[in-house]
Amino acid sequence: MTGKKKLKVGILDIVTRRPRPTLYGRVMHGNLASIMPQAIAVWCEEEGHDVTFVCYTAVEDLFTAFPDELDILFIGAFTQSAQLAYAVSNLFRKKGVATVLGGPHARCYPEDAQLYFDYVLGFTDKPLVTDVLADCSQHRPMGLLMSARGQPVDLPGVRERWKFIEATLAKTATNFKIVPMIGSLGCPYTCSFCIDSVVKYQPLDFGVIRDDLQFLLTKFKRPIVGWHDPNFGVRFDDYLSVIEQADPDRRMRFIAESSLSLMSEEKVKRLANAGFEAVLPGIESWYDMGAKSKTGAKQAREKMLQVADHVNMIMRHIPYVQANFVMGLDSDEGPEPFELTKEFLDRTPGAFPAYSLFSAFGEAAPLNLELQKQNRVLRFPFHFLNNNQAMNVKPLHYSWPEFYSRLIDLKKHSFSVKAIARRAQATAGWIPKWMNVVRAISSEGWGRIKYHSDMLARLETDKSLRAFFERETEAVPQFYVDRVRNDLGAFWDHLPDGALEHEQNAYLHKVQSAAVAAQ
Repeated sequence: MTGKKKLKVGILDIVTRRPRPTLYGRVMHGNLASIMPQAIAVWCEEEGHDVTFVCYTAVEDLFTAFPDELDILFIGAFTQSAQLAYAVSNLFRKKGVATVLGGPHARCYPEDAQLYFDYVLGFTDKPLVTDVLADCSQHRPMGLLMSARGQPVDLPGVRERWKFIEATLAKTATNFKIVPMIGSLGCPYTCSFCIDSVVKYQPLDFGVIRDDLQFLLTKFKRPIVGWHDPNFGVRFDDYLSVIEQADPDRRMRFIAESSLSLMSEEKVKRLANAGFEAVLPGIESWYDMGAKSKTGAKQAREKMLQVADHVNMIMRHIPYVQANFVMGLDSDEGPEPFELTKEFLDRTPGAFPAYSLFSAFGEAAPLNLELQKQNRVLRFPFHFLNNNQAMNVKPLHYSWPEFYSRLIDLKKHSFSVKAIARRAQATAGWIPKWMNVVRAISSEGWGRIKYHSDMLARLETDKSLRAFFERETEAVPQFYVDRVRNDLGAFWDHLPDGALEHEQNAYLHKVQSAAVAAQ
């Protein structure tokens, strides 16, 4: 530390957008921690600074969680928690603290974030963090936008991050504790709506992975690892060999998001033998992304039938399968996408369906630029951009009432009492059964049916809301303002002026300005 000031550094990982604890949150929020804030905490300590790390699960008091005279506060946030992050940043900036935003929201909406933070980070590695710490100053009214050339080539492993992981997992109300690990960055697939589609696939050090797995076996009798890879198993043999060598007695359990193209029956059997108890394949669409689902040029019902057979094969070996869909894509038209999904669920009674609404997150993907050119992106407050409460892209082939009517009908089919009972009967193991039932009857299943039904009714009766959806006005409807105020609670008073709105076409404007400057 010779010649360097020893800083008081705060690290805040926001995993929930509302400062109100719930039963689900007490069980699960501690299991939703991100890896990058923990890595930054390690790097800051390696530079000799005092670090206070908080994973915000809604039970902490952020007004008192950090020490007085904090010098700099790093905040990691997804877009759905951006309004809370903006309010927290404003609170600390008033105290003279320099604030830093990283994570998905910083990459998706950098210009908007610059209004409310002193630093906004894109790709982040240790040298970049070191540069921020060396400067550690206020940049206002516009924050400093910084980015490494690409994703870091290595990250601190579980052993190095352990004290931050342990403190976070201690917040969970049960013994169901998921340790976050990652073995690769980027993705080899090019799904047009995905933030990882433009990031080159890059495996991390398999030696570190082996050491971390062996380390975890000294901390838990039966560890549960949640892999944060955007697409697990691209280097399948390397991954599985490391896992098998580290845990020959099969004491570990694993959860991973992968693609059907990587899960032949031979590989699925190997995953099951290695302790994988849950996989989350992305089906996404019945009309596109055949490479990811290993269906090639097959579309519509032909693709659905093949995928249903594939998912049933997986469930013969792995007890928990979450099938991920994106609803409202431009390839969807008429009743068929929804009816095919119903038939898929009837044919795969054990699979839990997860539905995301087609959303454009700022600069996250190349497709968003085209959607902004078409003037189809709505100015929804960030608070609702969680892939479920708002679809900020006007559908190409549906009116809003038709889309919501079909979505509600599909969800009622997915989470009916009959479907829940069939899913429980077709699922092996009491924990997977319990998870399926709880998710179906909670806010994820029945709760979203209620929410979308309310939205449909409002679209048919609330003229200002309908005008907003139809892009006739950009004024945020009072309905959404009131929801944000209610959700933020005491932090509403710290939300900066203008922070509830953003320029939804900022990506397009930036590209156009760059083109003019280049002429």
